Amino acid sequence: MASSQFATFVEQGELVVYPFYEYYRDRNFEYKPSELGFTDETDYFGRYRAHEGLLFLAYGISPRLVVEMEAAWITARLERDPADATGLPPSGLEQSGLGDVEAQLRYRWVEDSGGAPEVFSYLESVFPFQRSKELIGTPTLELKYGMGVSRSTALGTLTARAGLAYSDGAFELGEYAAEYVRGFGDRLRTYVGMEGTQDEVELLTEAQLNLAPYARLKLNSAFGLTEKATGWAPEIGIMFVF
Repeated sequence: MASSQFATFVEQGELVVYPFYEYYRDRNFEYKPSELGFTDETDYFGRYRAHEGLLFLAYGISPRLVVEMEAAWITARLERDPADATGLPPSGLEQSGLGDVEAQLRYRWVEDSGGAPEVFSYLESVFPFQRSKELIGTPTLELKYGMGVSRSTALGTLTARAGLAYSDGAFELGEYAAEYVRGFGDRLRTYVGMEGTQDEVELLTEAQLNLAPYARLKLNSAFGLTEKATGWAPEIGIMFVF
């Protein structure tokens, strides 16, 4: 089954362990001073930088069901917009600590066959472990539900998915994506996709190189296509499969 990690698949009885590092750089990071403890409700655009270390775990319970967990430790820095005259320090705001912690269940309703594409769904929970640091983590419980279809061909695997998100007592459009995966022999797998949340849309690219039967190097990079999306977010890690 496909996991939430790009171009990563989990078989029944497999345990996937993926420690990785991600960097974020954005020259037009949108923020409201009121969201950071100040009074101004105006939208400003500052410079944002962050370093994040993450651990992803996935286990194949059955041919139809996969369970996942992911946790992050992040250090983030926001440099204020020159037009921002609130109490945000001119030198910027920096916070570090526990980032997003989430769990996900993925279920396959229909297996890919010659007559029909694969149909799957997922239910995700992001836990509210950061209530006092506004720049990092998640202050309130978030729930996400989505569905997708996938079709494998001789030229690769195509996937489309979309979902809903629930936060602060309201529902809104969640993530949506179109993805393409192709393998080249036993050593190399490539991925390209477009993923968005409302008006934040990114182009994603990834290459995976098998280092051993149980270890795979993953190199990923995300590029913001819209103003509100993160400008650039590269990722590197080694995935282990047991």
